[in-house]
Amino acid sequence: MASVASALAKSTRRTGAACCCVAALVAAPAAALAEPLGVVELFTSQGCSSCPPADDVLGHLAEDSDVVALTFAVDYWDYLGWKDSFARPEFTKRQRGYAEAQGRNGIYTPQVVVNGRDDIVGSDEAGIETMMRAMRRDGTGLAVPVEARIAGDRVLVTVPARASQDGKPAPRAAVWIAAYRTPQKVEIERGENGGRTVTYHNVVDRWQVLGMWDGDALTVELPLSDIAQAGTGGLAVILQTKVDGRPGPILGAAKIDLGAGRS
Repeated sequence: MASVASALAKSTRRTGAACCCVAALVAAPAAALAEPLGVVELFTSQGCSSCPPADDVLGHLAEDSDVVALTFAVDYWDYLGWKDSFARPEFTKRQRGYAEAQGRNGIYTPQVVVNGRDDIVGSDEAGIETMMRAMRRDGTGLAVPVEARIAGDRVLVTVPARASQDGKPAPRAAVWIAAYRTPQKVEIERGENGGRTVTYHNVVDRWQVLGMWDGDALTVELPLSDIAQAGTGGLAVILQTKVDGRPGPILGAAKIDLGAGRS
């Protein structure tokens, strides 16, 4: 898990200075969709027998260019005899934070959280898609058009200015960036899924804050090599508020497909 990013990226306002760069060249610039339909976070575990159908659903959603689909592997099933090779305690903490923010007593797998606002069983593909579209219709979807692109050896993220609404200032939000892996096949030897081979999609393995947004236009840059490592299949940027220190509604997002992955 990468640390919070004051040493990794510089934030600039419209009057800001240029940021640092490194020597990892990219053949051609890549740009992200500015207004995806929704952000889908799947909390799953290699030790959970109910999870493989949800892992398949996440794979379908990952192929949709309109969806930012991410797999967060949790560690609380490891006691059943198989340690999840992707799990991070920080991801379990993120899932617990959602439950607390939504007033729920517990957590479960496979769970999907849509746009940081509501949850649904991760294997319910039709329900997930319905939830994303309903949020867009009722105005609780991704209203801030975050943009992300690769320019040379850097990742550039832009969040536009947003005026106050109904006399209220724009909510303060963190700009997160995630690096996720190319599809990974795992042969699970023990536990509830012992003997199965499961393919996992868009597994997050690097997750860090780039800066804070308070309604003013913001541009953030960081070296591509600081976030994209060997096996990275893509990047996702998420603009997310907090609710009493816990993850809250996601205001905007973008993703960058790195194709077959970094080598």
